[in-house]
Amino acid sequence: MKTAKKNIRHLTPDELNGYFETLGEKKFRAKQVYEWLWLKQAQSFDAMTNLSKELRAKLADNFSLPALTVDATQYSADGTVKSRFKTHDGHLVEGVLIPTDDRKTACVSSQIGCSLSCKFCATGYMDRKRNLDFDEIYDEVVLINQQSERVYEKKLTNIVFMGMGEPLLNYRNVLKSIERITSPDGLGMSPRRITVSTAGVAKQIKQLGDDNVRFKLALSLHAANDKKRNEIMPINESNNLEALIEALNYFYKKTENEITFEYILFNNFNDSLKDADELIKIYRQVPADLVNIIEYNPIDMATFRKPDEKVTNTFMEYLEKHRVNARLRRSRGKDIDAACGQLANKEGIIN
Repeated sequence: MKTAKKNIRHLTPDELNGYFETLGEKKFRAKQVYEWLWLKQAQSFDAMTNLSKELRAKLADNFSLPALTVDATQYSADGTVKSRFKTHDGHLVEGVLIPTDDRKTACVSSQIGCSLSCKFCATGYMDRKRNLDFDEIYDEVVLINQQSERVYEKKLTNIVFMGMGEPLLNYRNVLKSIERITSPDGLGMSPRRITVSTAGVAKQIKQLGDDNVRFKLALSLHAANDKKRNEIMPINESNNLEALIEALNYFYKKTENEITFEYILFNNFNDSLKDADELIKIYRQVPADLVNIIEYNPIDMATFRKPDEKVTNTFMEYLEKHRVNARLRRSRGKDIDAACGQLANKEGIIN
């Protein structure tokens, strides 16, 4: 039986060197190929034009180079661009380009589907098919960056891991993708411009501290007591607020990286001043830089609604009065289901 070819992007530089040595090729060939794979983002061996045809054919015989492709794209009235990407094995996953005057942000996915079943999130109603490999996550960023350059004539300035899936349940691939994204022989982005958002996997938050990562961390909080959080985020039953507070403090002690809380306001659920008091209490137990208050975006599968403007403003004013650094994050891309919590590989996307 024919064995599957190894993905060439999964080779280390040393393994690539070793391969070219077995061919009797000069060492610089390995460096050339590595540059094509990461710096020049080649999507096929044929694109590696400074290699001989014979060498390209040998590479194609021995290795695969699976790459993410754009399956469909949708443009929002507010400038947001949503893309549906196709993997080499036929799965679909979504990513979003969010433009503002001073930032061009890629919102990327880490899994195909999700296993966490958060009640307010469209992805949570999908099955998790598999984790994305680190090179597939890298491709998402490359493709969204190309869109940004094409549509806005600007490169990406920021990346948020807030798309489909739970990044910390695909820990190794997420960290490896960030290593490639930030490497000088990759995309060369600053880790300080990358935020990884988690629904709250306490053990892995501590692991980030032990691994001394340099990117920012966001916790999707959405309720500031265990009873309410259990209702909307089943992960809280095994990773309660006490465990998360301890993990976030450990992470900060190890890295001193920025921590943000994300808090979606739901009508008559977590939008009272009592809820605000509980949020303030948690905020004071963690060295968090910011609380992002997020507008709820409706999805077909849930009955949540966003509170009216007056309730939202009262909540925000109460936080500010108690010296909480809070910011109201207005939704982008709602008209194309590209906003927070809406990613679900829906049909009807236009090319």
